[in-house]
Amino acid sequence: MSWLIDPSRSHIGFSVKHMMVTTVHGQFQKYSATIHLSPTDFARSRFEGEIEMASVDTGSTDRDAQLRTNELLDVAHHPKLSFKSTRIDAKGGSRYVVRGDLTIRGITRSVALDVEYSGTSKSPSGRAVARIAVRGTINRKDFGVSLNAVLEAGSVALGEKVKVELDIEAVDEADA
Repeated sequence: MSWLIDPSRSHIGFSVKHMMVTTVHGQFQKYSATIHLSPTDFARSRFEGEIEMASVDTGSTDRDAQLRTNELLDVAHHPKLSFKSTRIDAKGGSRYVVRGDLTIRGITRSVALDVEYSGTSKSPSGRAVARIAVRGTINRKDFGVSLNAVLEAGSVALGEKVKVELDIEAVDEADA
């Protein structure tokens, strides 16, 4: 069965250390994905999606503009991030590891993301919905996002590890 993300009920976010003291949280406002859920075995499901990098939102107009520059996300040359699953392994219960190819700034790397699949149900309006939570950590330098300023104490302004967090509510394509 094919499912589509309901953007009004989903969140695609990230967080990264700033000045090695605080954590900056952000999200992307524009994205799309197709989820092919196996009705009998989640590990046989498939995922693919894209994020419009220009839709980054950290709550600071200046910071968002800097993130879009060629020094960081390079939105002008690489407007989309993409992900395509290659394998899903069961961890037990409703937990899985989804492995796939993540492309940022034209660089593709294999990543593993922890997934909790909450199953499907009917919404109050009668539509079939599926709920999926995704968590993981990537190294931004693996994707060419390498700008960094060294601070007086020798630490860096921007952490290398970026935590990703997706809370997805998907709608059966037949009900969309």
